[in-house]
Amino acid sequence: MTSQPTTTPLLEMRGIVKRFPGVLALGGVDLDVRPGEVHCLLGQNGAGKSTLIKVLSASYQPDEGEILWEGRPVALPTPQSAMKLGISTIYQELDLVPGLSVAENIFLGHELSSGGLSQRGRTNRATAELLARLGHGEISPTREVGRLTPAAQQIVSMARALSQDTRLLVLDEPSAVLDQGEVDNLFRVIRDLTSEGVAVVYISHRLEEIRQIGDRITVLKDGATVASGLPVADTPTADLIKLMTGRSIEYVFPPRGDQVTSGEPVLEVRGLELPGVFSGVDLTVHAGEIVGLAGLVGAGRSEILETVYGARRASAGTVSVHGRELRRGSVPAAVKAGLGLAPEERKSQGLLLDQAVYRNITVSTLGRFARLGFLDSGEERRRATEVTQSLDVRPAGADRLVRLLSGGNQQKVVLARWLLRECRVLLLDEPTRGVDVGARAEIYAVVRALADSGVAVVVVSSEVEEVLGLADRVLVVREGRVVHEGPAHEIDESRVLDLVMEGSAA
Repeated sequence: MTSQPTTTPLLEMRGIVKRFPGVLALGGVDLDVRPGEVHCLLGQNGAGKSTLIKVLSASYQPDEGEILWEGRPVALPTPQSAMKLGISTIYQELDLVPGLSVAENIFLGHELSSGGLSQRGRTNRATAELLARLGHGEISPTREVGRLTPAAQQIVSMARALSQDTRLLVLDEPSAVLDQGEVDNLFRVIRDLTSEGVAVVYISHRLEEIRQIGDRITVLKDGATVASGLPVADTPTADLIKLMTGRSIEYVFPPRGDQVTSGEPVLEVRGLELPGVFSGVDLTVHAGEIVGLAGLVGAGRSEILETVYGARRASAGTVSVHGRELRRGSVPAAVKAGLGLAPEERKSQGLLLDQAVYRNITVSTLGRFARLGFLDSGEERRRATEVTQSLDVRPAGADRLVRLLSGGNQQKVVLARWLLRECRVLLLDEPTRGVDVGARAEIYAVVRALADSGVAVVVVSSEVEEVLGLADRVLVVREGRVVHEGPAHEIDESRVLDLVMEGSAA
């Protein structure tokens, strides 16, 4: 944790209320943040965290309440006014310009210039210094941002925040696209900033991260503050979960089913290879079985799922469903055979954010609702509503835009799509990323129920505990190769970590 901060608040938000048509998003939220501290903001999806930080960054204007900066009331009419105070916000959905260079993104809006002319060399040097400060000097200032990995783009956003005179840094799920080494580096940067008096508001669903980096915690539930300024060291995790959910809930998984692993597998992968990414991958999954892939970010786990699904074309190997070999690199062939994929980046790869819930669910089954060349939209909505009700998608309403749902409910919509299609094999890539603890338990229950109904499930997760708790059988992947395979109950987290770090076979 950080050094003990001063007790005088840098920021105070008092009685913040924000209404949208038909929705009370914030019903009187209080938050105070001190210089030099990491103040963690917790709450389930839909609790109001994102709305609150958008009020703080002046993307939204509050309907009631006041904001104090160093004890004085301030008005924040525009995002620029918040930035002038020294408030920098890095959202979960990064607001970078893909076609611009790293340097251009970092200094966008406050370009380094002389006589009205941009100083490219000076800008590139300043960018290199910022990236080196963040421990990522390998990122070229002239590289196009759209060509960077999600983790590298996160670093660019951090550098942009540091390029200004930041006094309060807001980080919304910053570790979602980072591996453990990058998270460790992020924490180092945060500690350096707080040692200089910078205040940090840190939002994360990973309670273990809160323990590592946080000083105090504020908890939101249903748009209201239910606890404020709790010391991290003195607050048990069980208490935090109860505050967030309103009930006691453990990080538990549904009981494993009595899956049958004899006979012909539903999914069979043999010798699958993608040059430079993975090779020699063998994988079998039977009806009713959940198989987990564990390993570090970059080990090839996501690429294995994408190749099985046909989104990438393998150079060697076969993928078969019920003994029938699929054509390489063909998503339509995979879908026709009964495969479904819930991708890692659900917002950009798995959802039509500006379309209604029902259309996101039926997009893979529209042919079922065609009548004489016309789409029966009534039947389409009816079937989508049935599935959303079975998964308890909240708020209810098949016509609601998917963009307006929380992360956990967006993930349920992706699962509903394949539930409606009655897929035989479900591939899940980071199924609970950005999902709160309450919604996690619900998603685990949905996945286990699908397996119990006979679906073969493959799960990729960066959280070893999640793989071991949800899966029946585990494959450990290191540098593109499977280095271990066995029942989940016969291996523990420390052994998995040893395998991914050392690559020793078992």
